[in-house]
Amino acid sequence: MSKDELCIENLLDLSKTMAAKLFDGLIYPWEALPKIKEYIMATAPLLDKDEYEQAGDGIWIAKSAKVAPSASLTGPLIICSGAEVRHCAFIRGSAIVGIDSVVGNSTELKNCVIFRGAQVPHYNYIGDSILGYKAHLGAGAITSNLKSDRSFVTVPGDEGRINTELKKFGAIVGDNVEVGCNSVLNPGTVIGRGSTVYPLSMVRGTIPANSIYKKQGEIAEKM
Repeated sequence: MSKDELCIENLLDLSKTMAAKLFDGLIYPWEALPKIKEYIMATAPLLDKDEYEQAGDGIWIAKSAKVAPSASLTGPLIICSGAEVRHCAFIRGSAIVGIDSVVGNSTELKNCVIFRGAQVPHYNYIGDSILGYKAHLGAGAITSNLKSDRSFVTVPGDEGRINTELKKFGAIVGDNVEVGCNSVLNPGTVIGRGSTVYPLSMVRGTIPANSIYKKQGEIAEKM
């Protein structure tokens, strides 16, 4: 992928998240990851109290959201209207759960932004990552957010690798991406809009928009 394809506007529709201003002045979406906590703490007190209620230290939940009593929630956290947080979900903080999105049973979130309509419904781990509009991760699909040698995560591009200067960075999953069951998105994975990842995939690097990822080195363009 070119540097242009890796830019925010070519991966994510910012009209589909309440966190659009989080990306102000940034070029690449992963640049927002270190800013999520601060953004929530600054934004949450300004939320419409007719729509949201504070449910704990640093936790704001829309009144129309559905949160299972068994879910474990740690702030700072915003759960938007129409969202569903299911049985035994584990949200560890610095997370924005978008409008009409789904965080499923035994799914863990940490330092992430989930756009409107995105779904992580079964046994997923989403850490230091951004999921675009209507992105969907199948059961057991996870983002791996730390390299084994703890070095900075880099993103490969057509012009060479981009050093993100982040030691923790899982994945950027573009709008309308479908990730198959039990896939692993390795640190620094970027998936372009409308792409599909086969189940049981081990993904590393970048996948262009409107592609089908079958295995490493085999990526087909959607017809």
